[in-house]
Amino acid sequence: MLTEIEIKEEMRMSRRKVAKNLLWLGIVGIIMLFSGFTSAYIVRQAKGDWLSFTIPFAFFVSTAFILVSSVTMNWALSSAKKGNAGSIKLAMLLTLLLGIGFAVSQYEGWKSLVQQHIYFTGPGSNASAQFFYIITFMHLLHLLGGIIAILVVYFKALARKYGPEDYLGLQLCAIYWHFLDVLWIYLFLFLYFIR
Repeated sequence: MLTEIEIKEEMRMSRRKVAKNLLWLGIVGIIMLFSGFTSAYIVRQAKGDWLSFTIPFAFFVSTAFILVSSVTMNWALSSAKKGNAGSIKLAMLLTLLLGIGFAVSQYEGWKSLVQQHIYFTGPGSNASAQFFYIITFMHLLHLLGGIIAILVVYFKALARKYGPEDYLGLQLCAIYWHFLDVLWIYLFLFLYFIR
């Protein structure tokens, strides 16, 4: 006969396994979405009539923001494993601010494209610009989901819900956030080199 503590531990392990599997399933779906976008990009580019333009500096800035945010996310996860509640809160707050910085710099990059007369639609539009806008916008939408997850984790961290015994929510958020980081690096390099 299992004790109450053993039952709780078994339920916690089961919940962790299911949650991680669902997250990975979602990540596979996102990978398929962006694989489709980048494949369509290559096919359309081969047809010709392709405008080559310089990627605005703001997209380089956003890349720096998301790279540093992965470091602060690792700090939060490491702090949870050590039971350091104060560091979790600070690291999550910094990750949130860096994520917002990424979003703002993406917007600034789009503004810069418009100033160069590179439009998503209308008389000045081109398939290359349309793909650029769509791919970066879709990544930003997924990143906004990550920012919502960070907010949830941050408020739970304020309530001291994470510690060495249970940090599943923070761990899931970290996996997703690191995935977004790797995805952005791939997309940025793809858009930079395949023009």
